[in-house]
Amino acid sequence: MAGDNNPDKGDYFKYCGQRFWEFVSGDTELFTKIIEPLGHQAKERNDDFIQSYSQMINKFTKEFADTFCMDDGSIDWDKFVRFNSATIVPTK
Repeated sequence: MAGDNNPDKGDYFKYCGQRFWEFVSGDTELFTKIIEPLGHQAKERNDDFIQSYSQMINKFTKEFADTFCMDDGSIDWDKFVRFNSATIVPTK
């Protein structure tokens, strides 16, 4: 069995894995029953995260291009370096 085989720590008990889920629920098999719903919720949240992450990447890319790229799409390195390194940051 994986985990800590000596849960009695004197002042407290340390339960891991199956023992923990059995302690909180009284169900010896809960540790296997919760996997599928958790996996489904994780996938939903992951899909939401990917969508939000993609939107932020697009927003930052657009802001970078609007601020630091020339009309032909090349980076205005002088403007970019001045923005990041100049003593007085130029206004946009």
